[in-house]
Amino acid sequence: MATLITPALVCALRPHGEHGAIARLLTPGHGLLAGYVRGGRSRQLRPVLLPGNAVKAEFRARTEEQLAGLTVELEHSRAPLLAEPLPAAAIDWVCALTAVALPEGTPYPALHQALDGVLGAVEAAPAARGWAVALIRYELLLLAELGFGLDLSRCAATGGNEELAYVSPRSAAAVSRAGAVGYEDRLLPLPAFLLEGGAGDWPALLDGLRLTGFFLERSVLTDWRVDVLAARERLVDRLKRAVA
Repeated sequence: MATLITPALVCALRPHGEHGAIARLLTPGHGLLAGYVRGGRSRQLRPVLLPGNAVKAEFRARTEEQLAGLTVELEHSRAPLLAEPLPAAAIDWVCALTAVALPEGTPYPALHQALDGVLGAVEAAPAARGWAVALIRYELLLLAELGFGLDLSRCAATGGNEELAYVSPRSAAAVSRAGAVGYEDRLLPLPAFLLEGGAGDWPALLDGLRLTGFFLERSVLTDWRVDVLAARERLVDRLKRAVA
């Protein structure tokens, strides 16, 4: 990559040097990319490099191994949402997850489109019922894209596809009510909206977050990445308080 100009979504930012910053952006055609932004912590650039913002990015590097220099131009700001606790927690989590889970330089066009969809849903409907399903489906898609997808097509115990109501934490496969008899307390609830589409009520949404959270923690957010789970815990805690 000598020069790359691309639309991108800001996922993470960390200080580098006295005034600069390293930004991690999700691009549609080149996946997650990191770049050094000169003056990235300046008053001018801080509002541009907020997680969730859509930017036009220009990466410049002499070699593939070199950290690219990065300049950004704001295309769409989601800064107003960061003043609202629930939308802010959702944006913080979904962007942090993307930044730590994906390998750099591997294209994930479906994830870029889905992340843009989640951020758009949060923007369009700040009430959590309007975007929680999109966030859960994004987590499921990320698991699948990284090779840890759940098999929700048929029961792992009976082979049938009727009354699928649980997921095995061991095999990540669906289990029907009949196949789960006697083992219900060892399985994860499978909310109906993940099979039938549409929205779910609050108990179903919390079950969905519990389901994806289990597999994200087990398969993706391991080792040093476990720190990012604090962002998810804040989100789930705020959702539970909102329901209560």
